[in-house]
Parts: sequence; structure tokens; C-alpha cells
Amino acid sequence: MTTTSLTPPAGEPWPEAGDFPPPLLPPASAPEGTAPGRPAHPPLFPEFPLPPAGPKGPASWTGRLRTLPARTWRGRPDDPRWVRPSLLALLAATAVLYLWGLSASGWANSFYSAAAQAGSRSWKAFFYGSSDAGNFITVDKPPLALWPMALSARLFGLSSWSVLAPQALMAVGTVATLYATVRRRFSPLAGLLAGLAFALTPVAALMFRFNTPDALLVLLLTLAAYGLVRAIEAAGTRWLVFTGVMLGLAFLTKTLQAFLVLPAFVLVYLVVAPTGLWRRVRQLLAGGLAMVVAGGWWVAVVELVPASARPYIGGSQDNSFLSLTFGYNGLGRLNGDETGSVGGGGRNRLPAGAEAVFGNGPGGVPAGGPGGGGMPGRGGGGWGETGITRLFDGDIGGQIAWLLPAALILLVLGLWATRRHARTDTARAAFLVWGGWLLCTALTFSFMSGIFHQYYTVALAPAVAALVGMGVDGLWRARHRLPYAAVLAAVLAVTAVWAYVLLGRSSGFQPWLRPTVLAGGLLAAVALLVAGPLGARLAAGAPATGAEAPADGRAGARRIAGRVTAVAGLVGAAAALGGPAAYALETVGTPHQGSIVLAGPSVAGGFGPGGMRGRGAGGGPALWLNGRMVTPQQDGGQDSGQDSGQGGGQGVPGFPQQDGGRGTGRVPNGNGGGQGGQVGPGGQVGQGGGPGGMNGLLNGTRVSDEAAALLKQDADQYRWAAATSGSQNAASYQLASGVPVMALGGFNSSDPSLSLEGFQQYVRDGKVHWFIGGGSRGFGGGETAGANTVNGANGPGGESSQSQTARIEAWVEAHYTARTVGGSTFYDLTQPPTS
Repeated sequence: MTTTSLTPPAGEPWPEAGDFPPPLLPPASAPEGTAPGRPAHPPLFPEFPLPPAGPKGPASWTGRLRTLPARTWRGRPDDPRWVRPSLLALLAATAVLYLWGLSASGWANSFYSAAAQAGSRSWKAFFYGSSDAGNFITVDKPPLALWPMALSARLFGLSSWSVLAPQALMAVGTVATLYATVRRRFSPLAGLLAGLAFALTPVAALMFRFNTPDALLVLLLTLAAYGLVRAIEAAGTRWLVFTGVMLGLAFLTKTLQAFLVLPAFVLVYLVVAPTGLWRRVRQLLAGGLAMVVAGGWWVAVVELVPASARPYIGGSQDNSFLSLTFGYNGLGRLNGDETGSVGGGGRNRLPAGAEAVFGNGPGGVPAGGPGGGGMPGRGGGGWGETGITRLFDGDIGGQIAWLLPAALILLVLGLWATRRHARTDTARAAFLVWGGWLLCTALTFSFMSGIFHQYYTVALAPAVAALVGMGVDGLWRARHRLPYAAVLAAVLAVTAVWAYVLLGRSSGFQPWLRPTVLAGGLLAAVALLVAGPLGARLAAGAPATGAEAPADGRAGARRIAGRVTAVAGLVGAAAALGGPAAYALETVGTPHQGSIVLAGPSVAGGFGPGGMRGRGAGGGPALWLNGRMVTPQQDGGQDSGQDSGQGGGQGVPGFPQQDGGRGTGRVPNGNGGGQGGQVGPGGQVGQGGGPGGMNGLLNGTRVSDEAAALLKQDADQYRWAAATSGSQNAASYQLASGVPVMALGGFNSSDPSLSLEGFQQYVRDGKVHWFIGGGSRGFGGGETAGANTVNGANGPGGESSQSQTARIEAWVEAHYTARTVGGSTFYDLTQPPTS
């Protein structure tokens, strides 16, 4: 597009651009019938030149490496000088925000921290993703997300920081990739706004400071979107192969969740790539092959290696990674039919002990009626309500939904504004890529009946941020035209009102913020609606009133209108991002531990973990704080114990920590009493014994110094220093002592990982020193005939996995003498068993 003397360059800074009238097409391109002197307006998303292509091939590598520092600082040649320093400042601020007080969360989710510890000490455990260095059982996910943490622990030693720091650095990488993807087609403002919106998303501030696989998943999916955008520009096969590789690696991070974006990505490329149809098909097949190879090589190795030569596949009922992928981690998440789970979809009554958290009513019906989720008439079973509003409801809204209405409006706007563009238009392709990501993932999350946790919504954050950045970029450049000024004002007003609603769900959290966001957003919307079009009319020479104003007065009024517009834009941005920024800062200032965590402050009337309304252990109601259940004591007894103790790290000034600054809240003690354990240095759990919430399902076990010292005695003489029920309990003992601990039954104690006969053989072979009692939960645990075991033996046909774990514990209790050490019950398996 040729610019006039009144048109700012495409990369003009936001405030200074307020002094310019709307860009105009040259008269020669104006359609017939356009009045003289009033040429037609350009498209809302005109074509921008792509960055120049540099030299390629091995011969250019030396020169590219030599000029890398200069290119990193300067950026694209056509960028204004302020752009690259602004981007580097954004990346630095993201690093500081996400690394701030990182070690306060201790081991975070000890389930994954223990696997990282095992991988740092055993390459076999590293490869398979084993929970322990003895390689008894794996985690219930592929191992790719564990590898950065395990390598960090190998390099810097095992600590909370070394485990969690790679996740925080992934946030910086995601912001950089998101900026680069949006900037390919839109202005620097769009890329910076997208990166900022992502960094301030509360659920991103939570999950990129935590150690679940979601952080790496989001980074890889964002890289895949970048590759797809590059491939669409010139029908590049190499970039499409790159996209396939990223999706394959995302599969090795969190299995089938990585493929939620795949239908949209394939369809977009098939429709808009600038080449012939059959070449597009061949390129997609090449990308698909790259995806299968990148994601399937590890699966092939695991499936081909004999079961006796590798650890048991945690989360599966038949020791097969394929059945885990398409069952528990696949279709089961959609329809709720999850064998071995804690009761997804409300299909089965939850076991005793789980009802206290997941809220089953009489006869196995979830509390609140057959509709599930604590409310009748809507689906979702034990994992909350399903439906089109799921992502906006309860405490889920505060995780991701702050900018979600704006993103949906701007997606519609982008598709409408490019409706007459060529098939290969890159602006529409960008909206289709990010919009397809958003819709495919959001609809799946909204209607899935299986396990659903609020933090899953972090997978939506890049798409929401990109759509907001791209849409606001177009509207801001067209702010002088009344229809687009009205749309921009409406988007801002909707965002401010929605933030007012979300903040109202946490009425005790920063009460001044709620009216401030609403007033600032609405005032900025009105100013944008008035000042932008007014400045354009003055610049074009049209009278602002019935009488012609003097030329100098008109110029002064135009400058004032431009400055008002710029200030209104900044105020509007602050109002739109104020709510999520406050939630993100509160999240950073609060330690988070356990299997289920939430961003932001507690929400009145919200759901508990996974969207479930909790019930107290004594039958009373339960409240949830940051993913922790606070149970009012019905009998006046002692508190059930704290899951994270004092010294929760430095908070952010003005944003107090939850639970009095002592951690992330409380969890019910599985044994109904006892003192809470304190989180010690490096995330190790200190005083107190006994399993944590739901016998360790929520946050493992509190391990005393005495118990840890006992496990270390002669530990090098045994393959496993101890065995216990459940991966969370085993992880706590393993992290506290630094020696391998066998997790019978996997995460839910429901995996048929070892029969009683197999365990007895291990004891006779002298491979296990201690058994730690605590009660086998056996959640889920459907009938499993002839389940494979680690040593190749099969359990009795037809016996459930719950009975296998329970049988082992019952046999130990009947034949060995118990001793209590630091509140934990130990059985010495090296002593002769009693008759």
C-alpha cells in the first residue's frame, strides 16, 4: 500500500500515531463513484511486507552467528528503534515475574518432582519417565516434560529451584515465540500486546511456575503455530515439517491433548496455502509423517521392549502405553469412562475417602443431583458442569476468561474484515490459525466429561492473547473511522464489565480494583469513540460543527484529539489487563503445592479441584483456597494439618498471600488428625507423619526427619529402600530421603502394577527394605483379569487392582511387626515373617 504524507509508517509508535489521520488509498485505487478528494479507505488489515530473507545453507552459518547479537538487539530493519528494546524489556520482565520466589512452592507437584529426581540419577528412569530410580513404575504421561527438569537437576543439583526454573524459562520462550508469530503479519504493537496479555494471564503465571507437563505443551504448540504461519506464507514444506515435529513432541509431552489443534491446523493449510491443491496434500502428508516420527519413536521403543525389561506404564490397566494414550488419557477424558481414575463422569460411586473431596451423594450420585458437578440439569459428573459457559463459570473464569470475550469478538471481526480478501491472504490465515486453536480447544474443554482441572485452560492462553493483539492492532489503526472506533470501544467496554464481574467473585481481594477497572474501561471507551473520529474529521478538513473553524484552531483541536485518543488507549489497556495482572501477581506471591492448583484468590461459591464441590471430612461443607480444601471442624477437633508451612517465600507488595502467608491453604488429613508438616528448605517436607489429603492423593505425605534418616540406612544395598501405596506418598518419602521408593498401584493406587506373589518374590530376593503403611486407596480400579506385573507374573484372574494393593498391605501387616517412626508406620521386610 502506498502511503500519503499524512499516513504514519506501519510500525509507528502507539502514542505518536494519534496525531495522524486515517491512512488513505491513493486516488487511482479508489472505486468508481468516490467523491473527489475523499478517496476510499484501505482494508482493516492491509498487507505488510514480510521481513527480508537472509542467506541460507551451511555456508551462511558463520556469518549469521557473528551477526546474531546485533540482529537480536536491532530486530527487523523496518522496525522503529523502540520496538526491540521494548520486546527485550517484556522478556526480561516475564523472566523476573515467573522466577520471583520460585522456591517457595517447594516440590510443587511431588509426583513429577520425584520423577525428575529419579531421572537425574538413572538414565533408564530418565528415558522411561520412571517415578523412582529403581524403575518400578512410570508417571502417567510421556516423559518429555520431565527431561528438562531432570537435566537441570543433574547440572545444578536437586532442589526446588532446579526443578521449577526450566518451566519459568519456558514462559519467556513462549512470549518470544508468540511475539514472533504475530509480528510476522501484524505491527510490533500487535506482537507486544499479545506477549503482554499472555504473560499476565493468571493460569499462565501458575503453570509456568509449576512442574506439570502443561508448560512445555503450551510452548511446543506455540512453536507449531509459528511454523504453520511461516509455512502458509510461501507454501514452505520445511516449515510444515517443523510444525509436525513440534506437534509430535507435544504428543510426547501430554499425549492426545496436543492434537486438539490439529484439525484446525490441517484445514487452514489445506485451504489457504499459496500453491496447488495436490501439492498442499503432499506437504500435509510430509508434515504428518514428521509428526508421527517425532511423537512415535519413543512409543515404539516402549511397546517393543519386553515388560520385564522396563518399568510398568503408570496409569494403565494392562501395562501398555497405547491403552493409556487412548483410554485413561484419551477417550476417557472425553466421555468420563476412565478405568483406574478417581471417578470421572459420575459413572461410578467414588470409594470411601474420596467422597469427602469429590462430593458423591447417596447411591453414588454426585452431590447436587444426577446432573453432576453439584448442580442438577447439566452434565459433567464429578468434574463440574459441562456446557458452552463452562470456561466462564465459577473459579475457571478467573484462570483464563478475562480476555476471552474480547478474543471471540475480535476473531469474528478479523474474519469479517478479510471476507473479500484473496484465498491466500495471510491476515485471514492468521485469524484462522489462532481462532481454530481457540475454538477446538475451548469446545473440547467445555464438553469433556472426564477428568478436567481448571489449570488445563492454560492451553488457551496463546490463542486468546494472539487474537487480542491482532484484532486491537487493526482497530487501533482504523480508530479514526467511526464504525471501527465503535467496535474498539465496545470491545473495551465488554472487557471492563466482564472484569468487574470476575473480580466480584473474589470480593475480599483488592476491593479498590473492581470499581477502578470498570470506571477506567468505560471512560476510555467513550473517549475512543469520540476523540478518534473527531480527529479524523478535523484532519480531513471537514467542519467539526455547523461553522467552519479556523485552520489553526482545527490543527490544534486535531492534536488535542490525537493525544486524548492515545491516553484513552493506554488507560483502556490498563483497565483491560488490570484484573488478570492482579490475579497473576497474587498467584506469583502465593506458594502452590499438590496435584490440583488454582491461580488467583479464592472464589466465593467456586468449585474445588477439577470443578468439584467439596464436602468436609466430617460431612460439613468445604471451601477451596488455591486448590486446597478448608474443612470446618464439626467435632471441635484439631486441624487436619497444613500442606505447606511457614516461610512461603517473598510475596508481591500489596498482594497478601492466602492462608495468612503460610502457604496455599490446608488439606484434610487422611487419618483424621495429626499435626501438619512444615515445608523445609529445598521443598523437603519436615515434621509430622501420615499421609496427606485423601491418603496422599492431593499432596502426598508429611515425612519426618527421623523417617527420612531411617530410609537412608543401608539404602544402597536394596533396589528400593521402601514400598508404599500410591505415587504421591512414595514421592514424598523419596524426595525427603533421596532414595528410591516403590509406588504400589501408581498415582491412584489403582494400577495392577504388581501382584502379591510378585511382591513376595521381591521381598525374598532382598530388593525392598521397608514397607510404609498408610492405607491403600485403590481409587477406580476396575476389574482387571491377568494384569501384567513388573516381574512378568500375573495377578489372579478377575481380581481388581484395588485388591492387589490392599492384599499386599494386608499381608505385610499380618506377617511383619510395625514400628512408628516420626508418625509413619514402618515394617522391616528384611526380618523373618511371622507365621
